[in-house]
Amino acid sequence: MRMPLLLDCDTGIDDAFALTYLACRPEVEITGIVSTAGNVPTEAVLGNNLVLAQLLGIDAPVARGARTPLVQELMTAEDTHGPTGLGHARLPAPTRQADDRSGAQLWVDAARTHPGQLVGLVLGPHTNLALALEIEPELPRLLKRLHVMGGAINHRGNTGATSEWNVAVDPEAAQRVLIAFSAAPARPVLAGLNTTEAVRFRQPELDAVRALGDHPVVPILAEALQFYFEFHQADGFGWSAHVHDPLVAAHAVTGRFLETTPLPVDVELTGTLTRGQTVADPLGRWGREPNVDAATSADAPAFIAHLWETLRSGLST
Repeated sequence: MRMPLLLDCDTGIDDAFALTYLACRPEVEITGIVSTAGNVPTEAVLGNNLVLAQLLGIDAPVARGARTPLVQELMTAEDTHGPTGLGHARLPAPTRQADDRSGAQLWVDAARTHPGQLVGLVLGPHTNLALALEIEPELPRLLKRLHVMGGAINHRGNTGATSEWNVAVDPEAAQRVLIAFSAAPARPVLAGLNTTEAVRFRQPELDAVRALGDHPVVPILAEALQFYFEFHQADGFGWSAHVHDPLVAAHAVTGRFLETTPLPVDVELTGTLTRGQTVADPLGRWGREPNVDAATSADAPAFIAHLWETLRSGLST
């Protein structure tokens, strides 16, 4: 039986790679895509997801998510991902329509349709999952497991000094999700910058993307990644790019490439310098049970080899 999986993302360059990876995995049934405001506003994310879904042959509902975080104003990252979210890529107009349901309702409906089987994958802010919990508080017990790209455990941030983008965009939503999923039968997997930054593409990977073949999604990925390299170079990281999301997607599908350890983790909401930081308590000072399986290391070379094998196979058919 194929793995039913719901993807919640703010597409986004590395989100686009993750979505393409999932579409190329024959054991995965993408049951829905939720478009969350983050890297770019909701409408741009929705457009990206609709076009990618149609090019990749994903026959699943694509929903429009909330336009703003739960509490704070939306911040976006066009400097990192380009004005439309996919760098230099020029996408055709979507030929399919968004689903009539909200992103939150799509979460709930997918979980109720696949109780105990649905894998949730959050690669953007947690806004719509937090809203879904208001509709269906039993959501943590309906999912098979939740996998999240977010946070930075004992690691510098990429938004604030200590905060990671997906959490910093909507810290209240991230905290609500962590609290709610403390009651889940299986702890969520939380992969932060401390592990995902191990996946760093350089010129050989950019060349490998361009060499993937004639599939119409290939030039989109290549032009998006070119922009990502330019941003990282301007930001002082050299001609390269950290490609976070497909690593977490691959772990959700295969159980490989990440090592994890149980930890109590919470989100700082009030710190004047640390709002949005994911704080772990490995020494047990809080007296709380672990609520996540936090990723501690990544096998980046094995993952990158797996990614190319998957994309070459999936995009050639």
